[in-house]
Amino acid sequence: MKVTFIAREYPPYVYGGAGVHLRYLAQNLSKFIDVEVRCFGDQDIKEKNLRITGYKPSEDIKCNEKKFQLLFNTFTTNLGLLADEINSDIVHTHTWYGHFAGFLAKKLYNIPFVATSHSLEPLRPWKEDQLGSAYQVSAWMEKIGLENADKIVAVSKMMKQDIMKFFNVKEENIVVIHNGIDLNKWKFTPIADALKKRYSIKDDYILFVGRPTPQKGMEYLIDAADLINPSVQIVFAAVGADTKDYEDRMSEKVKTKKNILWIHELLKEEEYIQLYSAAKVFVCPSIYEPFGIINLEAMATEKPVVASKVGGILEVVMHNQTGIFVEPANPLQIANAVNELLNDENKRKKFGLAGRKRVEQYFSWKKIALQTKKLYESLLF
Repeated sequence: MKVTFIAREYPPYVYGGAGVHLRYLAQNLSKFIDVEVRCFGDQDIKEKNLRITGYKPSEDIKCNEKKFQLLFNTFTTNLGLLADEINSDIVHTHTWYGHFAGFLAKKLYNIPFVATSHSLEPLRPWKEDQLGSAYQVSAWMEKIGLENADKIVAVSKMMKQDIMKFFNVKEENIVVIHNGIDLNKWKFTPIADALKKRYSIKDDYILFVGRPTPQKGMEYLIDAADLINPSVQIVFAAVGADTKDYEDRMSEKVKTKKNILWIHELLKEEEYIQLYSAAKVFVCPSIYEPFGIINLEAMATEKPVVASKVGGILEVVMHNQTGIFVEPANPLQIANAVNELLNDENKRKKFGLAGRKRVEQYFSWKKIALQTKKLYESLLF
């Protein structure tokens, strides 16, 4: 059996959870079947049963409207990666960047089409700030893909309900397969002195990791800063903004806070692992989160989590067991939950150990790869 994945993100060009998901799914699935990844970029990697090829947009098509260029780049990259024959048994796409290509691949090469939804355009209206009216086209590309897929993978039960709400698809065509975590890599790892010194990281800090985008709700953690124990640093590891305007607004807000450190650089994976491990508390203030791999990362490194009570987070974090839920967009609740954990070392340790146990039990990539293989087999045999 062979599958062709189509997606925007794949290492080294990863800016969000979808890219992390595909990396580990492809690597683990390749232990059982042949896997090909066609993505946006210049990758050219060949491993035992895994082939990664990057594709670039056409240089001949330039748009006068700057906000439309990403859409045109997506179209031309989709067409370019489809021009090379697909000889797989299944085509499997990730996000709207790949769903339209999956729809075309199904028609061109007469193979089953699986689409994984990591988020939904109808629930991200702020994307119009990034794409302008091209957002309407990205939403259409997602709709065409999902409504013509043979199977849809939802990364959470909440995502499944949202797909049924916004798209004309049958419930039996949607399968819930959660995201996962590499348990061998993602584990408690002491932070290197060099990393602390490079960014002036204090001994006591709480951590946020994510893109500077309205979806991730970082502004609410910034607003909570004045209410959090002032001796504790708030570290933002935040890169890959959807729009410069939002990032600039957040930069201005951060300037008014003495206890916030913003790391604007993309770090190495082992450095992120160390950052999580040394933090007192991890905070996920998202207002929309179909799953939230960042919470798995925190729990795998034995960190207690303060997280918004939204979306797939409800299926990952266990309230008062591995973390504390707060209402979205509520700085006061964020601050109170963070302070509660900062003031109770035993609770932090208890939640951290329970979080590690939970990810070991439910969120290994091997388990998720086998669930995905079973889904493919249901379409072929």
